[in-house]
Amino acid sequence: AVSGCGPAFVYMFIEALADGGVECGLPRDKALLYAAQTLYGASKLVLESKKHPGELKDAVCSPGGTTIAGVHALETGGFRNCAMNAVCKAHQKTKELGKK
Repeated sequence: AVSGCGPAFVYMFIEALADGGVECGLPRDKALLYAAQTLYGASKLVLESKKHPGELKDAVCSPGGTTIAGVHALETGGFRNCAMNAVCKAHQKTKELGKK
């Protein structure tokens, strides 16, 4: 479910980041490019640095800064819970389909 369905989840996150950028005034093409490049760069850093994603997140969250404010908004909105539920639901569906 993580690798099989994960790309769709990542595409949705890229789209959501881009939509947020558009809401804040960026042209859609630039917002989409920036969102995709951001996920590419962040993913590459996780793979190359071998650091836990939480450690990398903490390193870019300045006290009282913009990033921690955005992280707080994601947590308040249930981002982590939604992502975990999506993986679990996809895994459950995989098991159900395997029984047919």
